[in-house]
Amino acid sequence: MKNNLTRNHVDQIIAHAREASPHECCGLIGGTANGTVQTIYRARNVAADPAVTYEAAPEDLFAAQRAMRERGEQLIAIYHSHPRATDPQPSPTDVRLAYYPSAVYFIVGLGSEEPCVRAFRIKDHEGWESIEYKVTGDLD
Repeated sequence: MKNNLTRNHVDQIIAHAREASPHECCGLIGGTANGTVQTIYRARNVAADPAVTYEAAPEDLFAAQRAMRERGEQLIAIYHSHPRATDPQPSPTDVRLAYYPSAVYFIVGLGSEEPCVRAFRIKDHEGWESIEYKVTGDLD
């Protein structure tokens, strides 16, 4: 499965991360079965300590999943930020709480002047692997 985002999608995710900083942001990414991103769904981070972890507000998750069904989208990815990371990687907590094994996990690092967005596949709460994704021109 290819994971294709437009520059606009990446910019939306980075903007969310910057607005939430110094806290972590989080959200869902809906798209087609072949992995083409269509919609970014922001969620509020309701974690007890949002500076070091994320927990999407349940009502935001339900609203995003309902909107995906209405649009004929699938959940293809989940994103969140590590505000101080220069080379973001899933934390042990990220791995333990990865409840969607088929989803790609995007993490935005804001620790450098230029934000760093990386993609991962998290395997059975045991570990992760970095995966490639492609940023395409906007389709507008």
